[in-house]
Amino acid sequence: MTAVGVSGMGPCVLLTDEHDTPLRPAVLYGVDTRSVRQIERIEARLGAEEIMRRGGSALTTQAAGPKIAWIADEEPGLYARARRLYMPSSWLVRKLTGAYVLDHHSASQCTPLYDTLAGEWYAPWAAEVAPGIDLPPLRWSGEAAGTLTAEAARETGLPAGIPGTIDAWAEALSVGAQHTGDLMLMYGTTMFLIHTVPKPLTSPSLWGTVGALPGTRNLAGGMATSGAVTTWLRDLFAGTDHAELTRLAGESAPGANGLLMLPYFSGERTPIMDPDARGVIAGLTLSHTRGDLYRAALEATGFGIRHNVEVIEAAGGDIRRVVAVGGGTQGSLWTQIVSDITGRPQELRTITIGAAYGGALLAAQLVGDACVDDWNPVRETVMPRPENAARYDELYTLYRRLYPQTTQTVHALAALQER
Repeated sequence: MTAVGVSGMGPCVLLTDEHDTPLRPAVLYGVDTRSVRQIERIEARLGAEEIMRRGGSALTTQAAGPKIAWIADEEPGLYARARRLYMPSSWLVRKLTGAYVLDHHSASQCTPLYDTLAGEWYAPWAAEVAPGIDLPPLRWSGEAAGTLTAEAARETGLPAGIPGTIDAWAEALSVGAQHTGDLMLMYGTTMFLIHTVPKPLTSPSLWGTVGALPGTRNLAGGMATSGAVTTWLRDLFAGTDHAELTRLAGESAPGANGLLMLPYFSGERTPIMDPDARGVIAGLTLSHTRGDLYRAALEATGFGIRHNVEVIEAAGGDIRRVVAVGGGTQGSLWTQIVSDITGRPQELRTITIGAAYGGALLAAQLVGDACVDDWNPVRETVMPRPENAARYDELYTLYRRLYPQTTQTVHALAALQER
């Protein structure tokens, strides 16, 4: 072993004092929606359009900036001692090397602290939103952050340099999905989409970021749930594992025998950006089975992906290849359903659980020649089945209608849940 790469979930916010002592548990990425009031205040002061122009993304609960502002508002005594900002990957780098750094891509999800046009922190807005925080120096993900400290070397037995980035972007690197025209679909607890574009693009319904590698730009989306819903169903159906539920879902017909689900069980991120959205299951009868419900959950993710893809292309994206990655690609049913609903082939590489693999690739490229096509060749391509296209087109039309038709009701229910 001659080098080590790291990755971690993000954008998250961990604040420490000047001695790098964490002041509170980290605030997670967009599934944590506590910063709605701070978003409204920051937009009123800085301007929503100017934030998106300079930061690449509309200000949402995904962004790190409002999370910092929430801590300042709600825990002022604690915030007064805050001096440094970490994310999971940069915290690991700090523990291994002693370096206080952050990669450019992660910084670009700290809206509005980072200027995606200039590729650097934007000091006036950083002072406005995160006063008193000494923001970390920036590196690209493929650059060395430092070398292991003697203490870290003793504790881990590891040598050499440490690059890193956010996990989803490391997943994209692990399957070679960082070229212009690529769309990475990450099947995880949430669903993540990263489309690589040749120039900066913005959309109020997506996130415009810098890429993991120098000179790359992304238009990204993320659903708040996907695997989280199937796990929720597994837990409800105690005693039945995912493999058995997948088998039962495979016996259910396309359309889940007349069930339609909105997968907004934890609010929703892109493209509707609605933290008060809620899950909806429409069409239930006494005849529906566990397999029907499980299939409806898999199809709901497929409809959500199709919605995101349409918004990406409406914003100027040009998707030429789709590469799937993540634990949800195990087994063939879910990826087949997504290809049938979207009408797009999906490329699967030999290794599909790859954030760590992407980190290892970055490290290998730091010390020598390493090609992802040699490391992780294409295993198969999932093709859409034409015989299911008409059924899924019909259901997708109903899916798009269901959210606006139920929004008023689910928002009222969300308000009741917060009392």
